[in-house]
Amino acid sequence: MANAKTAPGTTPEKSFTLTSNMTGESWDLPVLDSTAGPSVIDVRKLYDETDYFTYDPSFTSTGSCKSGLTFIDGDKGILMHRGYDIKELASKSSFLEVCYLLLNGELPKSAEMETFRKTITHHTMVHEQVHNFFRGFRRDAHPMAIMCGVVGALSAFYHDSLDIWDPRQREISAHRLIAKMPTLAAMAYKYSVGQPFVYPRNDLSYSENFLHMCFAVPAEDYKVNPICARAMDRIFILHADHEQNASTSTVRLAGSSQANPFACIAAGIACLWGPAHGGANQAVLEMLREIGTKDNIPDFIKRVKDKSDNTRLMGFGHRVYKNHDPRATVLRESCNEVLDALGVRNDPMLALAMELERIALEDEYFVSRKLFPNVDFYSGIILKAMGFPTSMFTVLFAVARTVGWISQWKEMIEEPQLRIGRPRQLYTGPAMRPYVPVDKRG
Repeated sequence: MANAKTAPGTTPEKSFTLTSNMTGESWDLPVLDSTAGPSVIDVRKLYDETDYFTYDPSFTSTGSCKSGLTFIDGDKGILMHRGYDIKELASKSSFLEVCYLLLNGELPKSAEMETFRKTITHHTMVHEQVHNFFRGFRRDAHPMAIMCGVVGALSAFYHDSLDIWDPRQREISAHRLIAKMPTLAAMAYKYSVGQPFVYPRNDLSYSENFLHMCFAVPAEDYKVNPICARAMDRIFILHADHEQNASTSTVRLAGSSQANPFACIAAGIACLWGPAHGGANQAVLEMLREIGTKDNIPDFIKRVKDKSDNTRLMGFGHRVYKNHDPRATVLRESCNEVLDALGVRNDPMLALAMELERIALEDEYFVSRKLFPNVDFYSGIILKAMGFPTSMFTVLFAVARTVGWISQWKEMIEEPQLRIGRPRQLYTGPAMRPYVPVDKRG
């Protein structure tokens, strides 16, 4: 196989030879190069040429698309958006600037950033009739159940941005989703606690506005803590996009059918709701409640180390990152800032979390296995300190991830070779058999 590099995604000079040990036949499969990470073997014509499918449950070894948005190297602990390191973005940028970057491919100039900020700010209100949707839910409905329904329903209100083939309408729908998602999330929270909805304010930043809509009440003034606003902004940045994960793949698959963007994002929210995906930071708090007190930590750690016990240490280690989660490094700093600013270090659950972190970082069992605190561990602690119930954790994840979903959707729609997604299968059911009338079935 030749070593010459080709432009990413172009017709390659390299090929991968596949030889059958049953017939001796050989096939040359094209190899497409990436700008970072593994190259891919192009198997699109494999079935036509060999009469075989590939088999890859969960698609963990299959590249389902070309994308220039996000790159992850789990072994080296690298996460990049459009070539920019996540740690640099989280420490120097803002969430809206990262939104612009993901949508447009480059960081904005000053005038571009100001225009984008004003655009998002003036799209934050939702149609007044949307309020009626919330009143149709029970007060104890899970906020994610509400978000699935209400976000999908936006397509019934914004008919002027549903033509997915019109670049301007795609842009408008993207701006609307990024702007309105915090408003809907805050409304879902307010509805669950029986408080009146708080309208967005154009004089506040994206994250300040979200916190204000969540925690302000009409009876008195509410001033957003700037440290909490910055921490919230960082949480949004760190969750903005994460390559072809389950919910992003769901958005792309739904979008490949030419469904409208609001429906596609609702599909992403539904997938994110699964505890194996978006519920990790909620699982951290549930684990802490299970432990109960600091005195119970040694016994809990012992159970975690026992292979015959199913006890898991939630918020430590990561399926993708085999070393440090690069997002956790940044969020740990914000976590300490928030705990100090709010004076809640003595909160029993938060104190328990900090003690668990200390033990895990020093214990050779966890260090040798690289089970370091991940972004979910610190985000769960921060959100708990701010006063969010655990039922809202996944909702906040959805607010942040919306820009990644809509950017991935937009990239896919603009792909010249767009086709509806159609995974294949390894059929293991009965072979063809004749129908037997019911009175002759023995």
